[in-house]
Amino acid sequence: MSVLETVYASGGDIIIDTIELSCPAWSSSIFICNGFENHTCVDENEREVTFIAAGIAVALPKKNNSGAQMLTFAIDNITGEAQALIDDALEAEERVTLIYRAFLASNKTVPADTPYRMTVLSGDMQGSVIQIQAGFFDLLNTAWPRDKYTAAFAPGLKYI
Repeated sequence: MSVLETVYASGGDIIIDTIELSCPAWSSSIFICNGFENHTCVDENEREVTFIAAGIAVALPKKNNSGAQMLTFAIDNITGEAQALIDDALEAEERVTLIYRAFLASNKTVPADTPYRMTVLSGDMQGSVIQIQAGFFDLLNTAWPRDKYTAAFAPGLKYI
């Protein structure tokens, strides 16, 4: 039984949901946690990080057989700084990575569960709320073999 399963079963402890957004085009990562208070936690790499309090909501994907594993994160109370960072990432054509971690209020020295690392696929900003769609590697819709066997890739094919 994992730490989070124990907390869900017994209650009493508070789960702190955290999000880290990072991109090579940015000077530093963005650290956000749910709630009204900032939290200083130690991540899996033993970095001490201060997460800024914000309103966070997570929408789980629908249960179906499509293979798409997309989560929607809504972050409230966003300033124009977020729009500037989004523009920087789009201009540099770099991948934005989202890491979701859950900590317990009683133990902020280690994540309560394995962190989930996702790639931001799209986003929408309306007023002070930003919605981010992030997903895992989509194995079901990946072509195999990965390389397309064309005459340019494999010149011997034109003689078959």
